[in-house]
Amino acid sequence: MEENKETALNDVQSLATIFKDGLNSYNSIIHSDQPTNSHEWQAKIKRTMKTFEQATRLVSISDLFSTNEGIEEISTNDLQYFLLPALLGSLTLKLTTGERKEVVDVAEIYFKDFLKRCNEYGISNYQFKEKDKENDDGKEKTEFEKLEISVNTRANKIQRFKEQKELKSKLEDLKKNVENEHADEEIKRKYFLTMIKLFIYEAVDELNSINMEKPILEHMANMKEDKPVPKRPPPPPLKPIIITKDDLQKAVFGAGYPSLPVMTVQEFYEKRVEDGIFPDPNKPKAPKAGSLSLQEAALAGVSVQEDEKDEVRIEKLVEEDDDENIARMRAKDEYKDDHRRGWGNRMNRS
Repeated sequence: MEENKETALNDVQSLATIFKDGLNSYNSIIHSDQPTNSHEWQAKIKRTMKTFEQATRLVSISDLFSTNEGIEEISTNDLQYFLLPALLGSLTLKLTTGERKEVVDVAEIYFKDFLKRCNEYGISNYQFKEKDKENDDGKEKTEFEKLEISVNTRANKIQRFKEQKELKSKLEDLKKNVENEHADEEIKRKYFLTMIKLFIYEAVDELNSINMEKPILEHMANMKEDKPVPKRPPPPPLKPIIITKDDLQKAVFGAGYPSLPVMTVQEFYEKRVEDGIFPDPNKPKAPKAGSLSLQEAALAGVSVQEDEKDEVRIEKLVEEDDDENIARMRAKDEYKDDHRRGWGNRMNRS
């Protein structure tokens, strides 16, 4: 009997240490400036979640909470463990690995578990609802009723925002007093209860965001199922071939490797010409317009008008002694005088 009491006492002491370490890590994550998807940030989130999961198991083993109790019957130090599901839900939403739909579903479970326990102890009165319908009696709401709901919703949001802001300010003041070594137990109790109430507001906000996000995720999942991404067919495997010098080598290699295609050099070249990879030596190159007569150009389908126009234009410039043309011709002659043909070719001689 004494051993069981000692074990339970050790569990409570280790639970307090584990929860404190996890809460400090959680606060550092919340106030961190690192990118959300950075490896270090994500690794720290997962480590903190494991810490809170370990604390949750110890709470369950210790039977700290019971639905037959009221909030007044919970000891001051145990009040902080109400926050475990809310802390896990908040960290879960910050994960960027894995399917988003699974992340949202797990976070929703944590937040609902937190609000359910708060309802049982009379700290909150959150109403769990199924998927919203237009009206319980099946009738469509009028425009006035929709407007009234919208106005009330906006007013509630504004009121909740003000209350949430006041709770944050109050929590900061209480935190300073709690950090004092001689802090009164009543101050600690107010601090933990204020923190729980603040997380109730945050849990409700997160659930509202989840309810808006889930239909979008479901729609995206349905689109992926309806329109499967076509897979690009793999390229055909490369088939090795053996290129031989002549038909004699072809016969020798063909006997040794009957499963591999064997070609001579000539056959290989003809195959590449047929595939359009190599140029066809039998096809003459397209002649230049200047080297053809009018009849040959007409038969070949080549126009010589452009070349004739250029010749006429040059002759006209020469006859008119055009200054620009004369300067260009003189510069060309001077260049040829300074750069004799063949001067650059030393035939590998120094």
